[in-house]
Amino acid sequence: MLKEFFRELNGSRVEGELIKAVFYSLITSLVTLAILYFVKLRFIDNFFSSYGLYIFLAIVGYALVMPTMLHIRAYNSFPCMAGMMIGMTIGMIAGFLTGFYIGATNGMFIGSISGMALGIFIGIWNGKCCGIMGAMEGAMAGFMGGIMGAMTSVMTLNDHVVWLGIIILIISACIVLGLHYMIYKEMKEREREKHGGYFMVIALSFILTAITTWIMLFGPKSALVG
Repeated sequence: MLKEFFRELNGSRVEGELIKAVFYSLITSLVTLAILYFVKLRFIDNFFSSYGLYIFLAIVGYALVMPTMLHIRAYNSFPCMAGMMIGMTIGMIAGFLTGFYIGATNGMFIGSISGMALGIFIGIWNGKCCGIMGAMEGAMAGFMGGIMGAMTSVMTLNDHVVWLGIIILIISACIVLGLHYMIYKEMKEREREKHGGYFMVIALSFILTAITTWIMLFGPKSALVG
């Protein structure tokens, strides 16, 4: 089964679009960041040393989440247990990563608010594929993930926070890969219900990169990081 899944990553089903979605998201976010840099960010002292790595890690985190949304949208509806797992996983990953990276630059309050907002939004949007239970699971996971991500980064500001951020991103990538495999295993006998391009991936990557960059640089900061 696992070998079949990896073969489908180069196949004609929706799984064959996932790797492309990762690259579309990365390219969109990096182009957005480059434009912002030449317009505004290059005039900010110590931009790369203070914010560059965290913004890049956040961009990679968004590139992990976007293909999952594309995968879920293609099938539209899922069994209850699968939908709850989808809502919990994607809500937690989106909330935790956002909270962690923004928390590292702005402190726990703004990190928590940002992580909760995105985690709950993404969790509900994708968890509703199985109804109210999946949506609630997504909301709870986003709520908890946002706070936990910000708290973890603030607690490790003086203890290898960058390395921890990289390790967390790698673990998140493995979890997301497992989620894609679960979706494939659950839905391999079904035809996709929705055919769409990569507009959602590109649009959300642009919006999230712009908002995250703005918050990190110009948002309120706590005394710990200010």
